[in-house]
Amino acid sequence: MNGHLEEAYRAYIDALNGRRLDELDQFVHDQVVYNDRPISRQQYAQMIGEDVRNIPDLYFTVDLLVTGDDVVACRLWFDCTPERDFAGIAPTGRRVTFAEHVFYRFREGRIEQVWSLIDTDAVRDQAASDVP
Repeated sequence: MNGHLEEAYRAYIDALNGRRLDELDQFVHDQVVYNDRPISRQQYAQMIGEDVRNIPDLYFTVDLLVTGDDVVACRLWFDCTPERDFAGIAPTGRRVTFAEHVFYRFREGRIEQVWSLIDTDAVRDQAASDVP
């Protein structure tokens, strides 16, 4: 495992959990490719900021982390209660748990590419469930 890359990634997650999106310049290049779509770091921060507004108790828990020379693979775990639409799913007031599987490519110590897959079916099923 690449210790330097793991350290940089965990600092990035700490910034997200601390809602310090103004610090993303330390972790993300000016331009990033997110799920094959080029966006600016500002757009990336706005996307994360929107998720935090929609889910105020959103906390990024690193469940599994693997690093390579320039790649981080992570399974993030979430246990939260959406208050606004999230991934096209209307909030129901129910707490949901779900995973995000995400790969990051780093260049010069900062994120330049992200591939993210969120288990939206799990969120939808839990939000619609009759079981509290």
